[in-house]
Amino acid sequence: MESDFNKSEINVPQGHAVNHAHINNKWPVAKEGLPFILISSLVTCILIWTGAIYLAICTGILSLFIVYFFRDPERYHDAAGNAVLTPADGKIIEIRTINNSQNPINQPAVKISIFMTIFNVHVNRSPITGTIKNITYNPGKFFSANLDKASQLNENNLIILEAMDGRKIAVIQIAGLIARRIVCWVKKEEEMKAGQRFGLIRFGSRLEVFLPEDSKIIVKVGQKVKAGTTIIGY
Repeated sequence: MESDFNKSEINVPQGHAVNHAHINNKWPVAKEGLPFILISSLVTCILIWTGAIYLAICTGILSLFIVYFFRDPERYHDAAGNAVLTPADGKIIEIRTINNSQNPINQPAVKISIFMTIFNVHVNRSPITGTIKNITYNPGKFFSANLDKASQLNENNLIILEAMDGRKIAVIQIAGLIARRIVCWVKKEEEMKAGQRFGLIRFGSRLEVFLPEDSKIIVKVGQKVKAGTTIIGY
């Protein structure tokens, strides 16, 4: 049966280019956040200059939170070649086996859902070393990302990765109630390394990983994970 993901796909435009400045970011914050940090800091300075100290304190606290939200720490791992890393910081909220039409890798799979709050690092990282075979953006709604229906109804970005042995996994960036900006810095046919940055979602959201059914899953529901370092399976 043809996957519902394929039926509704909207392919990334041909002009979509790899953003190496973001992927290889050496700043302590993601470059996506710099405009927000600069604007909020400028407003704070203006308020101080005009004597509106209480308002300046509020905008100053907001500026600090924005810096915290867009933090982008370096991550390193020594995982084995067949290990699958979590693509996002957050908490595991669901692990289940699926083999219906809502399966982007078109074979029995294990779906692992990760929920990110506004306090998590929001930079997403590749779970494996492999080649991007397809990227599909699907417009949708903005239900709270911790709800089951968010998986199928919310705006999302699907990435299919093929490992060196030919097996495929899928990663889906899912927008949430507050998160309304999915960012993807990579493109089809690009070679990815495990732990490499590939995008982010602004202000709380959800990521899902689809692994072949025979994969060994080593995480549990409720477990906290860290992108690029925590192994979720083999």
